[in-house]
Amino acid sequence: MFDVAVEGASRDLNPILRDDVYRIAGEAMRNALEHAQARRVEVEVHYDKHGLRLRVRDDGKGIDPEILRNQGRSGHFGVQGMRERAKLVGGRLEIWSELDSGTEVELSIPASIAYVASGRRQSKTRIG
Repeated sequence: MFDVAVEGASRDLNPILRDDVYRIAGEAMRNALEHAQARRVEVEVHYDKHGLRLRVRDDGKGIDPEILRNQGRSGHFGVQGMRERAKLVGGRLEIWSELDSGTEVELSIPASIAYVASGRRQSKTRIG
């Protein structure tokens, strides 16, 4: 089963980070489906005045604590790539996992970085 929930009023994301957010979400969902053998995957997107929060949660087999401590497995770039992308866009990535209890991946990005500025008035220069 796959559930998606959106909380808050949808906002346009800064185009500079939109692709990275999409790729982090995709990697977290792919890991849940391919590696964790999850029966249930939940995706939550939360928009508010403080920022954007994306959470992917599954009920799969969890991630070996050693893999999390080492920031991923040698030769695999899933966890490492998500962390690097989050840092690149000025966000924070947290991963919680327990064997046989699933995994939760949360990306948080401050509003000042995440959203396209709205309502900005352009100043007009008066000549003459």
